[in-house]
Amino acid sequence: QVQLVESGGGLVQPGESLRLSCVISGTSFSYYEMGWYRSTAGEPREMVAIFTVNDKITYADSVKGRFTISRDNDKNTMYLQMNSLKPEDTAVYYCKNAIHWGQGTQVTVSP
Repeated sequence: QVQLVESGGGLVQPGESLRLSCVISGTSFSYYEMGWYRSTAGEPREMVAIFTVNDKITYADSVKGRFTISRDNDKNTMYLQMNSLKPEDTAVYYCKNAIHWGQGTQVTVSP
């Protein structure tokens, strides 16, 4: 059974940092696509940062220079380091590995 479990969300103030983790079990890292997406109420999920073929990394323009995606093969875990957080980063963050999704973790950035 494939499971993706996110953690690390929370409430922070603007300018602070968070690191999200996604532990993947029941399958290996996808060669084609794995990464982080986010959604706010009433909006479709948007790509935040992803690995694609040949380990190419793509970031959304809104997070470039602030967020860093990484992964640890030994721990079967993917990470999203989020620095200089802004209120507009508030969302539920989901990890994705091929066709599988995690349950999401809430990130709230508020003074």
